[in-house]
Order: sequence, then structure tokens, then C-alpha cells
Amino acid sequence: MDGHTNTSPLLVVDQLVRHFPVRRGLLGRHPQVVRAVDGVSFSVEAGAAIGIVGESGCGKSTLARCIVRLLEPDGGRVLFDGIDITHLERAALRPMWRRMGVVFQDPFTSLDPRMSVGEIIAEPAAISGLGSARERRARVARLLDLVGLGAGDEARYPHEFSGGQRQRIGIARALCVEPRLLVCDEPVSALDVSIQAQVVNLLQ
Repeated sequence: MDGHTNTSPLLVVDQLVRHFPVRRGLLGRHPQVVRAVDGVSFSVEAGAAIGIVGESGCGKSTLARCIVRLLEPDGGRVLFDGIDITHLERAALRPMWRRMGVVFQDPFTSLDPRMSVGEIIAEPAAISGLGSARERRARVARLLDLVGLGAGDEARYPHEFSGGQRQRIGIARALCVEPRLLVCDEPVSALDVSIQAQVVNLLQ
């Protein structure tokens, strides 16, 4: 228990909408709309987990990005911890982002190849101003151990790791700020079957 007394759901998604305009035909004269997310609603209680299921291209990734405001929704609402974050300005969103973690679908493109593993994992805490540099290094070491990597790995770079190991790094990064909400966008779809069960167990 974390002492949080709010009895409302941790996350409420209410009639969320995100459309993408496209132009087809000669010279793009026929505007159309791709309805990637069209009136999606659900809620998540603290400590619970839900799965969004659908075929490739049905809008799952778009929905995930709208929930954490990496994409702007065109309609509907997102309430996080009882606060409507749908239209918050970036400055007001920053303390909200400190309580969210995201694990992206592709472990090959979601890690900056120019940053060391230690820098990647510590970046959310550094941006949020959590702890001193020394405390963040200690946090990185704990997280590397948690996801099954060694403390010596923090000086290495993403290209030195397998796909499963990179996804573990992504999970460690998502956990760095000790989020109340963890959004996972198909975290095992890009991994070998032999690795998928390990990552699922790690998330649990």
C-alpha cells in the first residue's frame, strides 16, 4: 500500500478519439479520415491490469500514446489519478509524467543508440529532478539487477544487447520513476517466443 486515499479508478479513458486525415486520388483531392481510435472507454483500478486486444493496425499503439499524451486526442477525456489530463499544458503534464511509465513495442528503435544504458534508464528520473546524480546511479544499479542485467551493463550501449535484453532495458527505464501507471505497447511482440515468457514474468 502506498497510502493513496483516492478511491476512484487510477485511469479513466472516456470516449477517446484520434483520427488521422489522409488524402487519396489524383493530386490528393479526396480527403479521407483514418479512425485510429474512435470512442474508446475503459477504466483501470490501482493495482489492476487490463489488456487491449486487436489485430495489427487497429489503433492499439495510438490509444496507448494518447493515454500518456504523446499524441493529442481529438475528442474524449483521459483522467489519471482523478485529474483530467486531456488538455493540460506541457508544464502541468510534467508532474503527471513522473507517475507514468511506458514500455514501447520496438526495443530496437525506442532506445537512443548514442546513450549508454545507465543514461537511458536514469533519464526519466533526471528529467523529473528525482534524486541526486549519485542516487540515480544507485537506482540504475537496482533496476538492472531487477530486470536480470548486471551492474556493469550500465556503461554499454543498446547495440551490444539482444532484443530481449533491450526490452528489459526499456522496462527498467519505465520503472525508474516508480510509476503508478505502466503502459505497455505490445512489449513482447518483437521478441522471440523463448524470450516472451521471461518478459511477461518480469512485468508481473
